[in-house]
Amino acid sequence: MKNKIIDEASVFLLRKGFLVKALNYCFDILARKGSEILLIKVLEDANALNKEYINEMENISGFINAKPIIIAEKSGEKLEDNVVYSRFNVNTLNFFTFKNAMNDKALFVRSKRAGLTVEIDTSQLKNILNEEEISMNSLAKRIGVSVQMIKRYETGKAEVSIDKAAKFYDVFGSKVFKRVEIFANAKIENNTKSEFSMKYKNLGFNAAETMKVPFDIIARKENEVILTKIGDKVDKNLDAVSKLIEADDLVIFNKKKPKDIPSLKKDEFLELKKAKELLKIIKGK
Repeated sequence: MKNKIIDEASVFLLRKGFLVKALNYCFDILARKGSEILLIKVLEDANALNKEYINEMENISGFINAKPIIIAEKSGEKLEDNVVYSRFNVNTLNFFTFKNAMNDKALFVRSKRAGLTVEIDTSQLKNILNEEEISMNSLAKRIGVSVQMIKRYETGKAEVSIDKAAKFYDVFGSKVFKRVEIFANAKIENNTKSEFSMKYKNLGFNAAETMKVPFDIIARKENEVILTKIGDKVDKNLDAVSKLIEADDLVIFNKKKPKDIPSLKKDEFLELKKAKELLKIIKGK
């Protein structure tokens, strides 16, 4: 099932004009179209994905300005069409819903512990109530809630259950619902424990150590992104990933110097004084 979805998602994205690389790390698909980058994890049951994997995918997304997404068929139970779920704060949806989102279909329903909910666009609701001269009391009767609850909806202090959302839809259509933003950028979180990542930090980079990708450290300084592999064995996917996201790659080796890629000995790297010295080596200038 997983491989089938990866294949179908890859073909779908190719048809949408993305460059696509299928991998097998904390993400399964890396896709890019212009400045838009997607990191996608595919699996049958989202509950099988642990927090460590998701945190790494989300942090890498932050470093490369990508949008992390999980595509799954179920999360314990089957995922409903056009409903957005969450796994450790990463948007999770089935393949049907993913395709709709990519085709710019508006999605409004989220699954939360309380059940399926919709968020009201408070400014839009206020404007409509004023323009159409609908009283709070009148709206409360039509929705089947108290006036106090309508006030909570209007001020954004309460989300709407799916049955009440259906009544709002009967009155206003979807124009009072807030659209769920599926493709949101992640934030950078520094994770500097080793002497290598600490060196990046001292050179003025944001840096994080990684485990489930073809590089050991990802570092960023302004628009410069460097994927660093430490050791004498280089993952064959390092070059493909760096090219697709337009990042530089670097190998810090112990024994033999890799061919045809920027590399430094451990001592050479740790002795660097300025970021521009490193960038000069990497870019061959």
